[in-house]
Amino acid sequence: MNGGEIIGLVGMLLLVSSWVPQTWETIRTRKCPLNTGFVLIYVTASTLLTVYSYLIGDPIFLVLNFLAAFQSAVNLAVKIMEKKA
Repeated sequence: MNGGEIIGLVGMLLLVSSWVPQTWETIRTRKCPLNTGFVLIYVTASTLLTVYSYLIGDPIFLVLNFLAAFQSAVNLAVKIMEKKA
């Protein structure tokens, strides 16, 4: 692993970990205080970037975007269930 990959890995871990407190709170309270439009755009963008990262063969961005899409999708799912209730 070279220096650039290490920087990318550390950045990935920090960025993904920034979603953990919000996602955990959303799961715990079953309420998502985030704007629906923001979460929807974030899920869509992260999903598209996951596909792009796969296509160009970039494992760090593939994992980053997959985890970001997953965590924001959890928030979106709770947000949608909130509106139905």
